[in-house]
Amino acid sequence: MRLKTTLLKEPKHKELVSCVGWTTADELYSCSDDHQVLKWNLLVNETVQVVKLPEDTYPTDLHCFPKTATGKKQVQAEIFVLTGSDGKFHLVSKTGRVEKSVEAHRGALLAGRWNYEGTALVTVGEDGQVKIWSKSGMLRSTLAQHGTPVYSVAWSPDSDKILYTSGKQLIIKPLQPSAKALQWKAHDGIILKVDWSLVSDLILSGAEDCKYKVWDSYGSLLYSSQPHDYPLTSVSWAANGELFAVGSFNTLRLCDKTGWSYALEKPNTGSILNIAWSADGTQVAGACGNGHVIFAHVIEQRWEWKKFKISLLKRRSMQVRNVTNDAVDMLEFRDRVIKASLNHGHLIVATSLQCYVYSTKNWNTPLIFDLKEGTVSLILQAERHFLLVDGGGIYIFSYEGRLISSPKFPGMRTDILNAQMVSLSNDSLAIRDKADEKVIFMFDTASGKLLGDGKPFAHKIEILETALNQSGPAQERKMAFLDKNHDLYITAVQRLGKEQKVFKIGTMVHTMAWNDATNILCGLHDNSFIVWYYPSTVYVDKDLLSKTIFEKDASCSREV
Repeated sequence: MRLKTTLLKEPKHKELVSCVGWTTADELYSCSDDHQVLKWNLLVNETVQVVKLPEDTYPTDLHCFPKTATGKKQVQAEIFVLTGSDGKFHLVSKTGRVEKSVEAHRGALLAGRWNYEGTALVTVGEDGQVKIWSKSGMLRSTLAQHGTPVYSVAWSPDSDKILYTSGKQLIIKPLQPSAKALQWKAHDGIILKVDWSLVSDLILSGAEDCKYKVWDSYGSLLYSSQPHDYPLTSVSWAANGELFAVGSFNTLRLCDKTGWSYALEKPNTGSILNIAWSADGTQVAGACGNGHVIFAHVIEQRWEWKKFKISLLKRRSMQVRNVTNDAVDMLEFRDRVIKASLNHGHLIVATSLQCYVYSTKNWNTPLIFDLKEGTVSLILQAERHFLLVDGGGIYIFSYEGRLISSPKFPGMRTDILNAQMVSLSNDSLAIRDKADEKVIFMFDTASGKLLGDGKPFAHKIEILETALNQSGPAQERKMAFLDKNHDLYITAVQRLGKEQKVFKIGTMVHTMAWNDATNILCGLHDNSFIVWYYPSTVYVDKDLLSKTIFEKDASCSREV
């Protein structure tokens, strides 16, 4: 996986570009110290001036109003918030009309962010204050006051907490006045940028100590990079929470959520002061210190299944390689590829407008159908059917392209679902609820209705990951899940009697997966790779389970 970067020969802005923001997957707004707000249309490669700001207004941050996150059809962002060095923020429409200007901070207003529902705005500034505003720009509260400038701010996924910087410290402050804030020293230099992933719930920070770090929402360090040559001036998560981008002086880096670096680009940009991902997660834009706006597309993603290896070579073309005989097929698409999945003898490709279903036996004649929403965020496959998640809902299709069902539950938010929270089998669908992370909803895939008496499965503590086994009849369907203590449990999907039996089969397990052909479960446990050959043994005799386990040392220090 790498980034393909694009820079114009001559910059459109005459001064430093301070911030960028996407309104649609192909439309970007940029602000500069030359007081211009430009609109970039990537479909027709056109750039137009939207508004000329007053001479005393130097923009510092831009954030587009979020799409509605309810089950209704998504509405595109019609306004964005623009913060300035004069301490004001401006609510600006897409046409360039300034709807409202509010004096918010003493000194420069350094960052402003909408929450994910679009019901509140947080601003931070040089005066060390963190303020919450209503959608219309009315002050609700001053959340915090510090003696040092607050350079960056982010909302938690549930919009109940605020993450912000204070010198070398990171602080998570709940909106409830009585709740205690979480504070820790995160870097050895002043922290310049933070971001909090909506989907993975991970925190990303970049600082003047030239490092970027990944944290969990409790402040535990998950990854720390090696020092770069220059301070890290921008960090940003992709919408799916799987990738993030980091910007520095003449540097743009692409990483996955574990911190692993996939690509390092060295464009002639000056410092990249702000990074924004498009909603579909396929491209990233950067605000550059030399007046340029850099665009980068994620290409060379790979999918493998049995003897097939598939690569995304360009935005609209894939290469299929059969490794047994080196036969190569090229797949061309009308629109940009957003998501793909290869499993169970089928390749599913979602573009910005259509879904393509290929059989691995025939790469020439795909089945094609139109998508209701443009941005598919998740594809899961089972032997008989596959699942698509977009902004409008969850849809289960047969491999012939027929819609089978569209499961729903109260308060469902599709924009935060990922592969750890959703699992699909031939007859069942399991979804962990985001509102209550102890709860898993189980659906019948044929009807889209809740299984059994309609009540969800409830665990005693929060659940991190869920997975359904793939083979066997519906009566024997099992679900494995990991909770917050990293204990691994197994339970039957179909409840027999009042009590649902739940068996603990492992401790300190970090991740797990079922085999797609047999009911064998594997997982990573500390420095070991473990295979449970027959997890259902616990339903017969718990003492027999240890006889069905294979364990192999997986530590990096030893040669295996």
